[in-house]
Amino acid sequence: MELVLRIYTIKPGEMAEWVDEWREHVLPLRRRLGFAVLGAWVGDDTDTFTWLLGYDSPDGLAAAYYDSPERAALDPDPARHIAEARQLAVRAIDFT
Repeated sequence: MELVLRIYTIKPGEMAEWVDEWREHVLPLRRRLGFAVLGAWVGDDTDTFTWLLGYDSPDGLAAAYYDSPERAALDPDPARHIAEARQLAVRAIDFT
């Protein structure tokens, strides 16, 4: 499974609206398209939203979501709340 840690800086004052739209639109769509959402976190003293998602397909993470007609139909675009986005490809390690 391909894993990606996404770290978003949300525009000041827009975190509550972002989280609502993420829960209502982004999360269900990701799940319908076969993604595993493994966790999501909001920074207490920052405008940071972090989430970990995985996808098991040869087409890869980006193509499955961003190329979908359902994503293109989201209006208004939830990404309007994101000031900066970073993503890191990650893999699990054995720590036992």
